Amino acid sequence: MARTDYDLVIIGAGAAGLIAARFAAQLGARVLLAERDRIGGDCTWTGCVPSKSLIRVAKAAHEIRTAQRFGVGTASCTVDMAAVRDYVQRKVQEIYEPTSPDALEREGIAVALGITTFESPSALRVGERVFVGRRYLVCTGATPVMPPIAGLDETPHRTYHNIFELSALPASLIVVGGGPLGMELAQAFQRLGSQVTILASRLLPHDDPQAGAVLQRVFEREGVRWLRGRAIAARQEPHGIVVTSDPGGDAHAETILVAAGRRPNVVGLGLDRAGVTHSARGIPVDDRLRTNVPHIYAAGDVLGGEQFSHVAGWQAFEATRNALLPGNSSGRVNPMAWVTFTDPEVAQVGLSEKAAREQLGETMSVTTWDIARVDRAKCDDDEDGFIKLVSNRRGVLIGATIVASRAGEMSGELSLAIAKGLRVGDVATAVHAYPTYATALQQMTSQVATARWTSSAAGRLVARLMGFPRRS
Repeated sequence: MARTDYDLVIIGAGAAGLIAARFAAQLGARVLLAERDRIGGDCTWTGCVPSKSLIRVAKAAHEIRTAQRFGVGTASCTVDMAAVRDYVQRKVQEIYEPTSPDALEREGIAVALGITTFESPSALRVGERVFVGRRYLVCTGATPVMPPIAGLDETPHRTYHNIFELSALPASLIVVGGGPLGMELAQAFQRLGSQVTILASRLLPHDDPQAGAVLQRVFEREGVRWLRGRAIAARQEPHGIVVTSDPGGDAHAETILVAAGRRPNVVGLGLDRAGVTHSARGIPVDDRLRTNVPHIYAAGDVLGGEQFSHVAGWQAFEATRNALLPGNSSGRVNPMAWVTFTDPEVAQVGLSEKAAREQLGETMSVTTWDIARVDRAKCDDDEDGFIKLVSNRRGVLIGATIVASRAGEMSGELSLAIAKGLRVGDVATAVHAYPTYATALQQMTSQVATARWTSSAAGRLVARLMGFPRRS
């Protein structure tokens, strides 16, 4: 009978795998973390960390160029792209170091690097070694999708896997895709000094349409061009690259960034030998994050659902808990939250207005505040955006959209409120420091809760007893 080497074998050392491994080690389990490439995955090397570092550099350049609006005189801003690249890579290394194989080994986590594939439902080969585990967790992430654009294979192009390696700033850049990644990098490169053209049918197609409209206005002000349409062909010409869209026509640039989504990494894992059901769309799992093979779990982007590092980490934690501890816990995230790190940021928590209307009809309630009403936003001259709160007929908060420079930080409070089933008035009871962007949440929810109560039967009765004049 085969010896059980590990209580949990984790395949993939990105955000999900690292969280799962550390949790399992804390529980005292014997855990192996297997990775075919680099510890940290996309998030550390080609995703969240380098993109947010580049966005910060671009914001600094933008602030220098626009400082005169504050009465601050500035010299012209120059960008040394090689130095920018070095800064970004330095930040990547700083975040990687605590997750290096040596660091993880010190935490009690065994690490195996090499091509990783199942040999059977109970055995995993990593390079030349074979390991056996009682439970397995597959969290191999996803990889960039190459859309069906004629001539793209023969035309030089970049994805998020190599865009951060640029040592020279392109004079012009076409970004194919209007999703979060495309929008973030389009604004960043425009602020660094490239002339950027976004080629997409819609901007932020999965977010509130009002959010896309705000960003469209901001991007136009900053000089980003938007060619509406779907990219259908690309070609290299003597003076640059041409991408043809339908409709829209041709866009010309020095470089192309393809940001058209990602697909689950299921190829080459030997999932068939393990008996795990899968397809190009990902690995299906049950509510406990188990695959069709009971001792094999999966979490994160490889499932083919929402592709966010925080969701992947949460699912990996829950999958590890279900694999190693008695009882079970749902792997379905509620409420869902995500942030697009443009300037202003776009944060969505729980249900959007559209989704709420589809589910609840006219029994739901929507309140929207323009961000220009927020004193701190006025002080910072960051008045593009809004806050939208969605509640049900009982006043329970079920969704929120925030477009503001601090939207991501503000979203955490609302995420907790929705998860705990709090009413809008409950948020109003928390005293928020002034002047912060979050002050708006207290002011806004106080107004909503007060209006709700004064229009209720109890509120009208109290007003009549107190002799308050009736309001029309």
